[in-house]
Amino acid sequence: MGDNRPIGIFDSGVGGLTVVRSLLEKLPQESFIYFGDTAHVPYGNKNEQELMRYAREIIAFLLDQDVKAIIVACGTHSSITLPRIAGEYDIPLLGVVKAAARCAVKTTCNGKIGIAATQATVNSRAYTGEIKRLDSKLKVYETACPSFVPLVEAGKLEDEETRHAVSGYLQPLLDQGIDSLVLGCTHYPFLTKVINEFTGEGIEVIDPSCKTVEQVIDIFSRQDLFNQQKQTGFSKFYVSGNDESFYNVGRLLIGNTIKEVHKVRISEG
Repeated sequence: MGDNRPIGIFDSGVGGLTVVRSLLEKLPQESFIYFGDTAHVPYGNKNEQELMRYAREIIAFLLDQDVKAIIVACGTHSSITLPRIAGEYDIPLLGVVKAAARCAVKTTCNGKIGIAATQATVNSRAYTGEIKRLDSKLKVYETACPSFVPLVEAGKLEDEETRHAVSGYLQPLLDQGIDSLVLGCTHYPFLTKVINEFTGEGIEVIDPSCKTVEQVIDIFSRQDLFNQQKQTGFSKFYVSGNDESFYNVGRLLIGNTIKEVHKVRISEG
């Protein structure tokens, strides 16, 4: 029978568009509604109370749009707020941490995994906890990369400033001898070209968005939630703050999938 309602997706800004990109590739028949919380980007320097409020307000907005599932396309929210609120809703609510952690455990050959993430995610130790839960013998090294989100939000994907940031943040992880690197924020895969150039062929770079969509497919299969319509699904984009920047950078990242961006206010803060 299926379910033709859209999927809800949210992030602090354009980072969650990496999940959209994977959805378009693997589930083109699905419709989705995307919310970018651009009024509060970046999330990495926010405290838990602020993040909890943002998450609840955004989820309430998406539920008002009658979505059938919500992808928390944000490493920070997936690490901090999702574990606390996942059981409060009667639709599937999934993040990016567990899928990426499982992939890292399967990928590593030498047992040394690097995590590049926001400061809030690193402080939560969510990736380390999930990886250790799967295999306690593995060694996990986490580093915060606070410049990455602003660089992506500005569309600086291959600038000299970006290359300098990549080398500065990731060299300490390479010095630990890692063979797998999890991009623990959905913004970061948009820097994959520069990251791959720096890390070289010996490092497996893991994009959490791809693994999360695989998890969506699994859940939809078990719960009969696939869109049964034959045509390509629709897409809508909403933001809480700067809509012009989101439109311009978003189209740079995923092309003309973004036809217009609607600005809405869902928070007093």
